[in-house]
Amino acid sequence: MWKRDPLLRNLLLLLIVLVSGFSLVLHGQFFSMANLQSMAFQLPELGILAIAMMITMVSGGINLSIIATANVAGISAAYILTSMLHEGISASGMVFVILLAFSAALFVSFIVGAINGFVVSYIGVSAILATLGTMTVVEGLSVLITKGSVISGFPAPILFIGNGTIAGIPVPLFIFAFCAIVVSIFLEKTPFGVGVYMIGSNIKATDFSGIEVKKVLVKVYILSGILCGIAALIMISRFNSARAGYGSSYLLVTVLASVLGGINPDGGFGKVAGLVIALVVLQVISSGLNLLGMSAHLAIALWGGILIFVISLSVLKDKFSKPQAKA
Repeated sequence: MWKRDPLLRNLLLLLIVLVSGFSLVLHGQFFSMANLQSMAFQLPELGILAIAMMITMVSGGINLSIIATANVAGISAAYILTSMLHEGISASGMVFVILLAFSAALFVSFIVGAINGFVVSYIGVSAILATLGTMTVVEGLSVLITKGSVISGFPAPILFIGNGTIAGIPVPLFIFAFCAIVVSIFLEKTPFGVGVYMIGSNIKATDFSGIEVKKVLVKVYILSGILCGIAALIMISRFNSARAGYGSSYLLVTVLASVLGGINPDGGFGKVAGLVIALVVLQVISSGLNLLGMSAHLAIALWGGILIFVISLSVLKDKFSKPQAKA
């Protein structure tokens, strides 16, 4: 796979260079168990949100409401957990409440995704405007429900999802790996995935080919929404709380990771493998700068600069790779 895909090879090379550079500068501190575990805990929630963004970009759209969807899903789960769990509840009762909370989070994210898909595909609103509108509505509802406050205080089984380890590997990392593998199979090995790539490449030609474009797009945004719900469960269990404003800086990073990972902003091309390596690259940069004592805001500014550079490079490459018309 690496030999056939120069993008993945270049990303892997960049990752090796960054890891080598930080390990030399930090004198082995970069490979400390504390830093590696910190990276492994931070990556999954951002990674799942990035996959949610990626699948919409592959279809030629975008989902600006991923953070708002994750927050409202997390708030829904948190509200059920804090209102229905009480001292003395039986083990079976606790399991029922936890399953109900998880189901509520996934259902809410499903509904938001379905609304996005319907507005984009059946009404015909551009994805950027449709999801921007949804983001605003959902953010407002989240603040209204919580009154701007934090919902906190979850049972130990919930906290284990976000902070526990199995054989030294963080539980969220297992969840992220599962989501990445499933979405990769869906995109690369199923008729649904073929339809997504075709729509991103040429939506009119895809419509003429007999593929039900509208239904495929609705499924794309529903899948994106469900992934946001899964990310929400990791977020609330890691922070032991839910709030309307969590993860606000993630939106830029999910777009950056997608573009850096080889997803064409115009749609039709990109793989989950490239996205995963791009996420690791960004996490290495963030952790390295943090260990060097630099501000987290510097990392965000650097990510923005990288995004502009990568998109500009992609546009220039397409421009100069096209054959010039002879006079």
